[in-house]
Amino acid sequence: MGRLFAASVFLLASFAAPASETGSQPLLDRQDRPWQPESPATQIPLWPEGLEIAAPVNPGPENFGTGRGKVAGKNVTIVQHVSRPTMTIYRPTVANTGAAMVVFPGGGYRVLAIDLEGTEICDWLVARGITCVLLKYRVPGSGEYYADECNCRRIPKVPMALQDAQRAIRLLRAQADALGVDPHRVGVIGFSAGGRMVADVSNKQIAAYAPVDAADLQSPVPDFAVALYPGHLWQAPGLTLNPSMKIDPRCPPTMIIQAGNDPTDDVRHSLTYYLALQQAAIAVEMHLYAEGGHAFGLRESQDPVTAWPALVEKWMRTVHMLEPSKG
Repeated sequence: MGRLFAASVFLLASFAAPASETGSQPLLDRQDRPWQPESPATQIPLWPEGLEIAAPVNPGPENFGTGRGKVAGKNVTIVQHVSRPTMTIYRPTVANTGAAMVVFPGGGYRVLAIDLEGTEICDWLVARGITCVLLKYRVPGSGEYYADECNCRRIPKVPMALQDAQRAIRLLRAQADALGVDPHRVGVIGFSAGGRMVADVSNKQIAAYAPVDAADLQSPVPDFAVALYPGHLWQAPGLTLNPSMKIDPRCPPTMIIQAGNDPTDDVRHSLTYYLALQQAAIAVEMHLYAEGGHAFGLRESQDPVTAWPALVEKWMRTVHMLEPSKG
């Protein structure tokens, strides 16, 4: 068993810890206030102040803290009960390439692994000249989720996670000139539930909400997409695509990454999505690793799965989202 596999099982246990209500779990150092990024990152509201938006299951007050599990020997910061979503902009720390990516952290649509699958991803992107936008989307219950109250799976009436994802892409494109971003090189990357968000936002040409301002004149569809250990895409028998997932022929180029021994989201989620995209003639690339488990992020270990960022960077060049390497 790889070290990341063991760590991810531990992390999964912390995500699924018994709680009195969906989206609440014991935190080691709970902070009863909204999560804020460190400077110089800039956090802005996703929706205009005063605009009424759908509330997640068991809404607020938002809090955050350290989860009980660890990945690669490090703690994971968990955000809970997000009712007013935000996007945090991280500027490149080297020469700006003009490319940008919106990051969707995982957490089962119950909580957000805000550092493991959020800020740490942005640290990697900005060091390669890519503008990073971290989405703190509504939870819990903003997508298909496991409900503690009924010991069952539920689908929300309002697709809040999809709405937040589309809004973030539109706001980024609306601010492209000010941020030095090419509005035609805006990608998304998501993990676990965030991986399903990648699939949703890639295959929905029509917005899931009514326009609220001029930013909503922009397209809500990314130019490229990366899904890591996605869930909610496969159902038995065989490799049957979840009927809630409809492939659009205009879906952007996509990369899928997962470990074969993932104990949370069966590898058939990735396999099914890959085959569906391929059958629709979408440019898709997939990398499967023997070990790595679930929720490995990009923290280093001895497992080969930790090499995935280099593969993504090279793939971004092949799909013309980054300039080809020189030399």
